[in-house]
Amino acid sequence: MASFSQKTYAARAKEHPHPLVRELLSTMERKQSNLSLAADVATKAELLALADLVGPHICVLKTHVDIIADFDADLVAQLQALAAKHDFLIFEDRKFADIGNTVKLQYGGGVYRIADWAHITNCHVIPGEGIIEGLAEVGAAKNRGLLLLAEMSSKGMLATGAYTDRNVEMAVRNPFVIGFIGSRRFTEERDLITMTPGVGLHAAGDALGQQYRTPETIVAENGSDIIIVGRGIYGPGKDPVAEAQRYRAAGWAAYERRLQRS
Repeated sequence: MASFSQKTYAARAKEHPHPLVRELLSTMERKQSNLSLAADVATKAELLALADLVGPHICVLKTHVDIIADFDADLVAQLQALAAKHDFLIFEDRKFADIGNTVKLQYGGGVYRIADWAHITNCHVIPGEGIIEGLAEVGAAKNRGLLLLAEMSSKGMLATGAYTDRNVEMAVRNPFVIGFIGSRRFTEERDLITMTPGVGLHAAGDALGQQYRTPETIVAENGSDIIIVGRGIYGPGKDPVAEAQRYRAAGWAAYERRLQRS
């Protein structure tokens, strides 16, 4: 049987059992984009402006709402409207890491009510499989999906080896899990999405340990599905639209080269 990474996004969308993943893969194919914008900005106005500018070029908007100083319900409503306008999904990069009962409350309630508006969220599995079960109790009925942090892109990360393997085992047996944060395709037992942060057009890093890899390495060689890019698109002196177009083209070209190697 062909690897999932050797199939087109469209073919995988037709076959996938999870409706959210079908929606995601169909969006990627329709927009010819495997680019996610990491919108790590500090105000409501900045986030909405960036999402509106770059929205036509991305498949997923990744947020950190707990850094938005003026977060309110209107921000959520406007983000949902922009997602509909520009045809992208919303991924709240919450990185839940507590016991099942606590994450249920954090995901479904509190100030942010993440499950009400974020199509995708993620978690560490350090507390054990109960964290997945707790999040699923809230999100499954809302057609949400969960990514496991199998790896991270920072220097010296501890998510390696046996810990990464346990992530994969848990993902395979939990249908609420739709994939991973990581640098590669991890398994062929289920069609699980991989989203990869730390992607740059030129491999490099920053002063705080972030390590960048190119779309060619991540998508064409490693079999990842979605590249996550932040400062490379909207950093100082950059034109966000032009940079999003560059990354979108590079990510899609890497995907097409992967298919050609099949």
